[in-house]
This record gives sequence, structure tokens and C-alpha cells, in this order.
Amino acid sequence: MNTSPLRVIVIGAGLGGLALAQGLRRDGIEVTVYERDTSPTSRTQGYRLRMNPDGLAALEQLLPQHLNQLVSATCSIQPPSAYFDARLDPIPSTDPGRGHDGGRNVAVNRLTLRQILLAGLGDVVSFGRECTGYKTNPDGTVTAVFRDGSHATGDVLVAADGVNSPVRHQYLPHARVMDTGVRTIYGRFPLTEETVAAIPERLFTLYSGVLGPDHRHLGLAPVQYRPPVHEAVAELGGAVEFTDTEDYMMCLFSAPAELLPLSDDELHSASGTQLRDVVVAQTRDWSPHIGTILEMWDPATVFPLTIRSSVPIAPWQTSTVTLLGDAAHAMSPAVGVGANTALRDAALLATQLGKAARGAELVPTVHDYETAMIDYGFRAVRTSAKFGQQRMGQAPLPADAP
Repeated sequence: MNTSPLRVIVIGAGLGGLALAQGLRRDGIEVTVYERDTSPTSRTQGYRLRMNPDGLAALEQLLPQHLNQLVSATCSIQPPSAYFDARLDPIPSTDPGRGHDGGRNVAVNRLTLRQILLAGLGDVVSFGRECTGYKTNPDGTVTAVFRDGSHATGDVLVAADGVNSPVRHQYLPHARVMDTGVRTIYGRFPLTEETVAAIPERLFTLYSGVLGPDHRHLGLAPVQYRPPVHEAVAELGGAVEFTDTEDYMMCLFSAPAELLPLSDDELHSASGTQLRDVVVAQTRDWSPHIGTILEMWDPATVFPLTIRSSVPIAPWQTSTVTLLGDAAHAMSPAVGVGANTALRDAALLATQLGKAARGAELVPTVHDYETAMIDYGFRAVRTSAKFGQQRMGQAPLPADAP
């Protein structure tokens, strides 16, 4: 039985990596997080997220009480999701992401949640540290290698570094990530008296999906703070500083790449105004309300994404290197469970590493985590791919995927 303190290295300060760090820190386990970005706001990573019961339960387990109170105080509560045709007439949906699963579903601003997850981790998170790989050592430890030539050694290395994870590429070179063939353009605009008045009331749901012809898909999702963020922070006495506190409407447009007038290179080099104009042209024959909404997009907030998905693989031999979130099971956003699944990973892995810190054998505890994570994680990938194919024309997962 190993009685020395457990040291955990986490690569990636996204939602999953930070949540894991919070849980480990809460359990008294030594943890350090290394993030390649120079700051939490150095690049756009998205806007609104739907939090389902899995994600909320994970946060309740991992975060101290005052931070969970901040999550509750800064979430946006809306009626259940709804779907419409291009004329904005309601259509039925059995989408598992609608918010009818019997549990609590809320919207959160991604940056707000990330700032909550960063609270109290100033001595734990190291920004501007890009991991390029790792090496295992004769004594059973593992060393992360960084682009600047530095190293960090611990007992466990957790890859929480996203869909392009260098750690996964080295550890599981046979794991594939596929281009789904879908391109998404994200944008947002402030919710003011004027803009709210211009939007049909029926679109103020948790998520409103507008299903157009040829798998074109427009999504609308409001983030409305109740109470305002500064009031919530003042009431709770928190020390978290939030930098994105206005109510807004997130908009996204997805379509098969071949339907767009821009190549991938052109799409990623286009200005926000050019991208907005593409979406306006793609939806010109839809409800006039859609054109009005798109004209309100703030060009400075508009950016494109290539939608990719992990291809499920068979379980691998467990070691002291493991994966979390998109590094293991990146998925289409079609049902909005990617972030929730990463948080579920973090809660389960924190529990298992807590057992190891208290004397259980390390590799078997990691194996138990991976057994469960591979099962529910790839099940979420398959569900997301199924609805992505129906809603957005996503390419199906390869027939040889287990």
C-alpha cells in the first residue's frame, strides 16, 4: 500500500479540468493544472451552455458550498426547449436535450462558470504551459513535457486538454476524431428592451431549434441573469470577479459544409460581418423574424467552428495516464451534453482518486473510472451523432466503431 501523498497533474484548464482540480483540492489531494492558453479569456470558447442534472450534480459534489451558490445565482432558468420549422411553426421533438428528463435544466454562461471554477485555484493553475506529451518513469510516476522545455512529474496524468489532445494522441494513437461535415457559426447580441421586443416570446426557451431545409439549423438560447450578477455576488459575499455580466441571446447556425459558399479556409478567415451575411443569405426565405434576429448579431462576437466527433473505441489497458472530457469523448453539440459529460467525468475521477489517496491501489481505481467513463461517454457520443445526423446532416459514425 502506497502511503505517500498522491500528486495529480491535469493538462487543460477547461471546465472538466478545473472541476476536477476543485474536487481534488477539496479532498486535500495535491493537484496542478497546466493550460496552454495565456489566460482564461485569450480565445473565444463559446457562450451559453445547458446544464443538465448530471452536470449540476457533479458541481454540487466538487465545489465548496459558496461556489455552488454562485452557480445557482448566475444560472438562467427558462421554459423547456422547443423546436420550430423555418416559418416558426412548432414541431414535435423527442430530442433528449430538450429539458424534459425530469430533472433540473438551466443555462449558464460558459465564461461565468469557468471563472467560478477558477476561484481559489490561483496557486494551482499555470497558464501559458503547452503540453506536448509525456513520459513514464521507472518508479511508476509520469512526467508531462511542455513546449518551453520544462517538465512536471506526478503520480497521475489526466488529459483534459480537449479534442486535439497531444496526450491522447500519444497514449491512444488508434483513437480517431472525425469531421462530421457540419460547420457552425456562433454569435450573440445583448438582450435589451428593444431587442427583446423584436423577438417572438415563444423563442425564449431553454433552447429554440429552428429546423430549415437541407439540414440547416438555427439555434437560439437566452442567458438572462436573475438577479443581476453583481447583486448575486454582493449578496453571497464572493470574491469572484466576473467579466461577462450582460443578458444576451446566443445564436448559432449549422449546415453541411457543402451548402456554404465559403471554403473552410475562407470561413475561418472571414470577418464577423461576413459570417453574419452568410447566415442571413442562408435563411433569407425563412420567417421574417429570423432575419430581424440575425441583423442584431454583434459582428465582434461571431465565429465559426468545425464540428468534430470522437469515434468510439474499445476499452484500453489502464495505466497512470487517463483522459477526461473531449480528450476522451468529443461529441456533436446536437443534444448539448458535452460539458455535462466532462463534469460527470471530473466528479467520478475525483471520487476514485480520493480512494487512491486514502490507500487504495492507484491503477485499479483509475480502471474503475475508465470502465464507467468509456461506457457513458461513448453512449453520449452515439446519441449526439444520431441527433446530429437528424438535425444537422452530420455524417454517421463509422460502421466499424464499437
